[in-house]
Amino acid sequence: MGLIKKPNELTVKNAMSALIYGQPGMGKTTLALSSPQPLLLDFDGGVHRVNAAHRVDTVQISKWEEVDEVLTSGEIVEYKTFVIDTAGKMLSFMDKYIMKNNPKMKKADGTLSLQGYGVRKNMFINFVNQVTLMGKSVIFVAHEREEKNGEDKQIRPEIGGSSAGDLIKELDLVGYMEAIGKDRTISFDPCEKFYGKNTCNLPARIKIPVIINAEGTITGPNDFMTKIVNTYQTYQEKQAELSSEYEGLMEVIKEQIAMVADADTANEVKQSLENLQHIFDSKLQAGMLLNKRCKELGLKFDKVKKIYEAA
Repeated sequence: MGLIKKPNELTVKNAMSALIYGQPGMGKTTLALSSPQPLLLDFDGGVHRVNAAHRVDTVQISKWEEVDEVLTSGEIVEYKTFVIDTAGKMLSFMDKYIMKNNPKMKKADGTLSLQGYGVRKNMFINFVNQVTLMGKSVIFVAHEREEKNGEDKQIRPEIGGSSAGDLIKELDLVGYMEAIGKDRTISFDPCEKFYGKNTCNLPARIKIPVIINAEGTITGPNDFMTKIVNTYQTYQEKQAELSSEYEGLMEVIKEQIAMVADADTANEVKQSLENLQHIFDSKLQAGMLLNKRCKELGLKFDKVKKIYEAA
């Protein structure tokens, strides 16, 4: 098999990378822990803020070397999702690791050099790739911060400073949590107000169900992100199926157009192509291919009668 693959030959990606961000106290970590069989990597020491009913197996990170140890441990086989709390703190651990191992990456003020930020970006990308290649999803949690753009305020995830955009490019989903009235919601669609990323056609805004009431009583299962992951995987599988169907449909279209020999057969094929169940841009492609064939035969299209005729 060659290295170049047709769209219908691509491997379906089952693992997902995502970021959830919003104000403190919104329940971001609890939401992230609603993912399938999660393992929490606690970088900011905040696991104690998660309701005891929703706590999961946790690694309390004190240095970056412990992350490498986790990734090579046989104990992670049973987990399907890594939850990173918070992404900003994780990057801080990366900073310390980079500067400790290469002091030249450290500026006089104790921050990373420009070259150091490049190294950190690669570390982040390698981490995401390593986790997803294991077949596991990874969900980052981050706080929000405000940026001013003229008179407008824009909400951004507090992750990596000015390099946030570069890091977000590596993720499949980015969701912003906010309170609207008494409801907590999450939005994956990008807009002028906040960052978002929606690669599986999720609704523009989703209400997050109440799973624990004001009295502290559990009222429902913590499975919101499990449903999101399932939706993402189903969407990817459906896209692969459609790509396969598209390739088959285009072969049918080309075979029909090859039979066009005159105005009569051109109009018969035109009607046949219009009756097909089209996928993606197959209708547009069919029209272009038919027009090309008819021009080769010297036929012209009557826009009033909407039929091909001899020139």
